[in-house]
Amino acid sequence: MSFKRLIAAGLFLLLGICGAISSAGAEPFKIVGFGDSLMAGFGLGPGEGFTDKLQAALRAKGHDVTVANAGVSGDTSSGGLARLDWSVPDGTQLVILELGANDMLRGVSPDITKKNLDEMLDKLKQRRIAVLLAGMRAAPNLGADYQAAFDAIYPELAKKYDVSLYPFFLDGVAGQPGLQLEDGMHPNAKGIDQMVERILPTVEKAIAAVPGGS
Repeated sequence: MSFKRLIAAGLFLLLGICGAISSAGAEPFKIVGFGDSLMAGFGLGPGEGFTDKLQAALRAKGHDVTVANAGVSGDTSSGGLARLDWSVPDGTQLVILELGANDMLRGVSPDITKKNLDEMLDKLKQRRIAVLLAGMRAAPNLGADYQAAFDAIYPELAKKYDVSLYPFFLDGVAGQPGLQLEDGMHPNAKGIDQMVERILPTVEKAIAAVPGGS
């Protein structure tokens, strides 16, 4: 083998080794699902919750991701704000922010819910973490004024912070007994499948919008 061919072969070998090291060292895209019982997987078995099934669906679409579950059953927007800093670790690239349902069920003023979500979005913006804001809708029995004020929270904040918005986290599941647990509020395993299927395109767009996302 000539000297030039020997050098070329050595360079190709070196590039191949560097490429393999780079590929092996690449870390998955890190997503945190931050919310209440709807995110936590209340009443569901292992692997049946939203974050587990979303991770599986994204991987099936070719995305190298991890989706951590930072849902706490019963959490309000106030509770979420209090635990946000330590619940979303450094290195997180996208947060799916889903809170407000328990505020609504307790009749908390929409002004308070909006203020808490605003502060959470501001904190995440300061940390340069992208957000997909998952909205909630108020029950009609709370009155037209409450419903209008509450439902406006999510689109208004999404516009203010220029973040992705999924208007209603329970889209396709709310009011569908066959997709809910016996309590009539939380999704069952089939309901989670429906939720994941519907939100998946929005999550993919949110990932693609993050530098380094794919």
